[in-house]
Amino acid sequence: MSTANISAKDVMALRQKTGLGMMDCKKALVEANGDIATAETHLRAKLKGKMDERTDRAAGEGCIAVKYEGDKAAILEVRAETDFTARNEMFVAMANDVAGLSLVQPAGAISFDEKMTEMLDNVRITTNENVSFARGERVDGAGFGRYVHHDGKLGVLVVFDGEVPEDVALGVAQHVAAHVPTPAAPDADGLPAELVASKREEAEKEARDSGKPQEIAEKIAEGKMRKFFEEVTLLGQKYVRDDSMQVRDILPKGVTVTSFHRMRVGEGGE
Repeated sequence: MSTANISAKDVMALRQKTGLGMMDCKKALVEANGDIATAETHLRAKLKGKMDERTDRAAGEGCIAVKYEGDKAAILEVRAETDFTARNEMFVAMANDVAGLSLVQPAGAISFDEKMTEMLDNVRITTNENVSFARGERVDGAGFGRYVHHDGKLGVLVVFDGEVPEDVALGVAQHVAAHVPTPAAPDADGLPAELVASKREEAEKEARDSGKPQEIAEKIAEGKMRKFFEEVTLLGQKYVRDDSMQVRDILPKGVTVTSFHRMRVGEGGE
């Protein structure tokens, strides 16, 4: 088919589907005898091959996406080469759509399936960048809180064992994002046993070295451990919105945090 028989409307339609230039789209339509679907398929196959050759290019930018529905939730990181692409509405929408698709997967590390790969490839082709899935986690829970920073580079998913008001759930997620130090676990039971043992030994030694009677020294050591737990556990930390309360104080009676997942772009390795 000659270029004269290709309508501007068809060229524009193909451009909107692929994000490619007018001349590339017109050439593809000529080669496909005017069939838009065939032209699109051939273009994507050709461009995907070129993009696959660029996967060694550094992808240090990206965004975090968090989704939940019912008793299932997911948090994931998708990478791009530039901040411009990472902030692009199409890129962010793709990341959120992938997070939504992952909700059907079993709990654990997210597996990137064929549909997700197709969605990612579409963005790779349109942006001409090395766009890649970095990591993701699918979790179960009775309630969730989520927070994604305005630049999309930091996201938090908090899992509760009961229903929590939306503002409270958001507040807890924001606390995990903002508090320094970042909480190491929901409570003392979630801390590594070796860390707790080391801190306890250190506290007991300091108490003994103080020269206080044994009974008082033990109380001093317990006080040091209590302060340590308040500093490093989510439920024990002073709430960032109101430091007159601990995070546990803002939760509904009988509800606690079972886990939380905090992701910042680039911190999960390549």
